[in-house]
Amino acid sequence: MRWRVRFGYDGPAFYGWARQPGHRTVEGELLRALRGAGIVARGARHLEVASRTDRGVGARANALAISTRLEARPLLRVLNGIAPDIYFTAAAPMAEGARIRAALGRTYRYFEDPAGRDLRSYQEALAAFPGRVDVRSFGRGLPRAAPVWRTIDHTSVRANAGGWEVEVVAPSFVWGMVRKVVGACRAVADGHLPLPRLRRALEGTERLTPPMAEPEGLVLWEVRYPDPWTEGWAGPNRHQLLALAAERSSARARAAVRAALADEVPLAGRAAG
Repeated sequence: MRWRVRFGYDGPAFYGWARQPGHRTVEGELLRALRGAGIVARGARHLEVASRTDRGVGARANALAISTRLEARPLLRVLNGIAPDIYFTAAAPMAEGARIRAALGRTYRYFEDPAGRDLRSYQEALAAFPGRVDVRSFGRGLPRAAPVWRTIDHTSVRANAGGWEVEVVAPSFVWGMVRKVVGACRAVADGHLPLPRLRRALEGTERLTPPMAEPEGLVLWEVRYPDPWTEGWAGPNRHQLLALAAERSSARARAAVRAALADEVPLAGRAAG
């Protein structure tokens, strides 16, 4: 049986998706475990995945293609035993000849620190992106001579938990595209990039070089397919729950240390003065 499996992971815990010797990557972790379980051939070097995320980029719902004799429920149980920070949350059978990358669309969310920026200007910049646009200014490794057209279905930004949640939905993305979109919106909101220049770049009549936003704020939120998920996840296992509790405790400790150090800065400045 060939299965489409939905899975997610915390991006900063990995050196990206793609297998790299000497680094902990999502693909490397999965290949090692799936070879050991006999689910993929020992000589397999790569896995079929919907989106290859960069170092630091997380995923709530990436998708993986796996061929195995296991049924969906035991397959999810085996997969969730691979690593406590990789979660496999659903499965569905794949039709013969179907490709995991041939999705209807992908949704990315970027968790943005407002950093004193003007929300209205940011929204105006982001609202310029939906439609058929030239992405040469918003990707990496693209040809320069002629426009590279992509369709962006939807964009939005809203306040959420003390920050902004930026959403970009499209059938497909070029490398680094969402981080460049966020970088361009920041430049408009900060007054460094006039909105008409951004629009001309999207129309293909001007080239820009916006900075890339940090990868840690980016999450692959959803990959959509025409067929529904047929088998759901039973919930976190014991090892995942323990790892989650440890991560929450560590996050609280780091936040407390940063807050304490920030409080000490004025005191240190007065002492030095």
